[in-house]
Amino acid sequence: MTITLVNPEGLPEVDAYRQVSVATGSKLVFIAGQVAWDADGATVGEGDLAAQVEQCYLNVGTALAGVGGSFEDVAKLTVYVVDWTPDKMPQLMEGLGRAAARLGVTAAPPASLLGVAALDVPDHLVEIEATAVLG
Repeated sequence: MTITLVNPEGLPEVDAYRQVSVATGSKLVFIAGQVAWDADGATVGEGDLAAQVEQCYLNVGTALAGVGGSFEDVAKLTVYVVDWTPDKMPQLMEGLGRAAARLGVTAAPPASLLGVAALDVPDHLVEIEATAVLG
């Protein structure tokens, strides 16, 4: 495995993610921010954060597979959510869980979660980008 996730002693242990990702390998992969577009460029889940998170996560999975990778190779996920408030966390985790179940993987929660004012298209509520290391 090219990614080891660690919670070093002296830092708080957070259930949703690990404080440190250690990556070893020979190929770095940077997945551009994925939004809730299907293969034809149509927005999926208009107004539904969980549905959009699911589609973004599926798109990241497709991008990873396209270069011979998987979520096991992900060192960092960054999630941008429009008008983020903590009460949106259940919807975000629901979308991640549904996508992970569809892909047959363990959900990789974000290492960074950022609230933003807007994204590229007004209908988009979330964008997910990934950095992966392939061995």
